[in-house]
Amino acid sequence: MASNGISHVNGSLAKVITCTAAVAYGPGQPLVVEQVQVDPPQKMEVRIKILFTSICHTDLSAWKGENEAQRAYPRILGHEASGVVESVGEGVTDMKEGDHVVPIFNGECGDCVYCKSSKKTNLCGKYRVNPFKSVMANDGKCRFRNKHGDPIYHFLNTSTFSEYTVVDSACLVKIDPHAPLDKMTLLSCGVSTGLGAAWNTADVQTGETVAVFGLGAVGLAVVEGARTRGASKIIGVDINPEKRIKGQAIGITDFINPKEIDVPVHEKIRELTGGGVHYSFECAGNLEVLREAFLSTHDGWGMAIILGIHPTPILLPLHPMELFDGRRIVASVFGDFKGKSQLPLFAKQCMAGVVKLDEFITHELPFEKINEGFQLLVDGKSLRCLLRL
Repeated sequence: MASNGISHVNGSLAKVITCTAAVAYGPGQPLVVEQVQVDPPQKMEVRIKILFTSICHTDLSAWKGENEAQRAYPRILGHEASGVVESVGEGVTDMKEGDHVVPIFNGECGDCVYCKSSKKTNLCGKYRVNPFKSVMANDGKCRFRNKHGDPIYHFLNTSTFSEYTVVDSACLVKIDPHAPLDKMTLLSCGVSTGLGAAWNTADVQTGETVAVFGLGAVGLAVVEGARTRGASKIIGVDINPEKRIKGQAIGITDFINPKEIDVPVHEKIRELTGGGVHYSFECAGNLEVLREAFLSTHDGWGMAIILGIHPTPILLPLHPMELFDGRRIVASVFGDFKGKSQLPLFAKQCMAGVVKLDEFITHELPFEKINEGFQLLVDGKSLRCLLRL
């Protein structure tokens, strides 16, 4: 349970909250559920009470410490969540106490040259996704402390594995108060990233063909996006045979297990589609898979879209001349959604049933069982495990 204390911040009285959080102390070590102190929000920051948070593969990669350059401990991970505003810092005018909100790792300040670029990019000059960032942008300090008063680092602009967290207002989206907050957690990352890649990055049209490599939550969100756009063929590719059933429930028309065929995957896809798909989506974070995804697209107009996180320092497995046959390869960050501008409408579309969110939440656990939730993801048993705080 959270409790309030009083602390002097910027020369005035403000509340410090003591609450429960799951803290990572080292790569691969079980998260420690313990009491932490959460400072009040500073200028253009918001403190929110997290009601629901879920576990994403990006959290898993960070917990494992797969990229040594991104390690920072102790740290509060988590970036998919929903909750309510507890308090706002100086200068915040678009949110108030009690508002229902969703944190986003790829912020939008609305004022920089990137945010004003219309559809050219959804990155922000100051608050874009940055896995190396572990402190607040305002003053370079942490808003979390342990019982000894030592700082605890932030993660992906959000740090949602805590009853309370402080985020930059640019990384928080106000949503319809009638939206189901448990399902809205998915908009923080997985569903927005995958579905947005189909809607915004690829702009899939009725009758076009799609191949999705890796049927985790992001990959299945791509499937959902392609289905809602009327794709004529949606090919799911995964080495886990259990993903066939889940994929078919969401919308794949064909399933390929690379272990069950004796030809390269791209050859099988070209055979199924008469030359290759319009769009392929690499959601596995594997360079060999990326090459297959690229080669599975149709020459002349095919596009391969990278969504997977690649911790390896190895460069792209492509020769420049391979791009001269008209195929393209791009990456998509947060599904090319501008978070604060576009997610409120997306949330309403989800409420209206345009997107099926129920299929993505496969497990629910109380927050104190967060390590069990991580194990479900490690074992490939869950898409999203929802934690209730």
